[in-house]
Amino acid sequence: MLKARERQIQLIAAAMDSTVAASLFLLLLRYDGVQLGTPDRPMQSWVELGLAVLLGLCWSAMLARFGIYESQRRWGMLERLQRLLLGCALGGLVLSTLAFSFNAPVDRVFPLLLGSGIFVVLGSVRVLVYSVLNVARRAGSNYRNVLIVGAGPLARAAQDRVLAHPEWGQRIVAFLDDGESGFDGESGFTPAVPADQIHKFMDLPLLLRSENVDEVLVACPRTMIGSLAPVVRECALIGVPLTLLSDLFGDVLPPPRVGRFDSLSTLRFAPVHHSEVALAAKRGIDIVGATLGLCLSLPVIACAALAIRLTSPGPIFFRQLRCGLNGRRFEMLKLRTMVADAERRRADLLELNEMDGPVFKISQDPRVTPAGRWLRKWSVDELPQLWNVLKGEMSLVGPRPPTPEEVVEYQGSDRRRLSMRPGLTCVWQISGRNEVSFEEWMRLDLGYIDGWSLAHDLRIVLATIPTVLSGRGAS
Repeated sequence: MLKARERQIQLIAAAMDSTVAASLFLLLLRYDGVQLGTPDRPMQSWVELGLAVLLGLCWSAMLARFGIYESQRRWGMLERLQRLLLGCALGGLVLSTLAFSFNAPVDRVFPLLLGSGIFVVLGSVRVLVYSVLNVARRAGSNYRNVLIVGAGPLARAAQDRVLAHPEWGQRIVAFLDDGESGFDGESGFTPAVPADQIHKFMDLPLLLRSENVDEVLVACPRTMIGSLAPVVRECALIGVPLTLLSDLFGDVLPPPRVGRFDSLSTLRFAPVHHSEVALAAKRGIDIVGATLGLCLSLPVIACAALAIRLTSPGPIFFRQLRCGLNGRRFEMLKLRTMVADAERRRADLLELNEMDGPVFKISQDPRVTPAGRWLRKWSVDELPQLWNVLKGEMSLVGPRPPTPEEVVEYQGSDRRRLSMRPGLTCVWQISGRNEVSFEEWMRLDLGYIDGWSLAHDLRIVLATIPTVLSGRGAS
């Protein structure tokens, strides 16, 4: 019954979102005075209506990819709005790309206005609805009954979370445990239910049928995993959702993500779990940004290439082996700023290295040509890397790609910075570049990876512009 009700709510929410998106589409068309089609063959109103319906359906489908229609009972308001913003931003980007590709007769800001309008309307409705729901749940309405399996520290932590968030609207109706040490004086664990509501595993079938349990929360230590098969089987039989909080490996590994290995279910452990949809949006932005960047920078690259050719013998471009995502090697492209035999002369200059760690940097490197010094100061030599971005070897924003020689000397968590696609600019780039120590550099990169978001990327891009113009930290 609960699952069926949730599906109905999800369908109603999706239908509402589709209606809002379609209505705003038609409203903006009329406001701009746009008539789709050509003067001699104007597009009929019913065709425009069909396009609006199609856009509305596609928009709600896109929002569904961001988990907008999943149960959000334990989500915070900020997380809800962030997901909605990502979905609307991606929708606006896709619509803008389609309008540009097919030369649609609409204003260039039309997709931006549409995406922003949809976000404002849907966001406002959600803030209102969830605010009302939070008040109702705090007052004891619209609640869900939760049964906790376990009686140790993890169960205590789960109970504390439920009690600390009355806006979740969850009530603990019983505890289930076959151990002897859970509810004793030594543990200091006082259950939030009377003693007669602490049960053994054998009582589960009766509890599920008599207590109107909406969710079973497994919060037991890994030593009890072997005893959970009857619990999982009974929940599946009755149709009650089961959430696993079991500490399979204690604090050794980060939280897992559920996946598939052919027909088998899996738990995937990774230092950071980023949304696949958000990463796909990041890649889409990279493609669009790199394409536009290359088109706009071609005159600058051409002038720089001419300066290199006239002032220094050797090739115009410099290709260097770098390590990308998960350590995969690729050839990074730059405009040559040093003499042609710079790599061979590096060994003679090692004692002049001004950076700690495995990185080699000299502020007044004698190998740099006069034209190269100017190109480096304004980061013009980095522009050809937009080609690496377009090929998928790099991203517009991400940790700078290290050389294989640097990676060999990485210690501890340093190599984790390779868990994300390297970038053209990064936090290090806007924090002083060569003025930052190696240890601080690694800390900045790992902090970027752990807290990554599309909004963070945008902030870095905007901060890069004044940094490049000022030439701060470049050498």
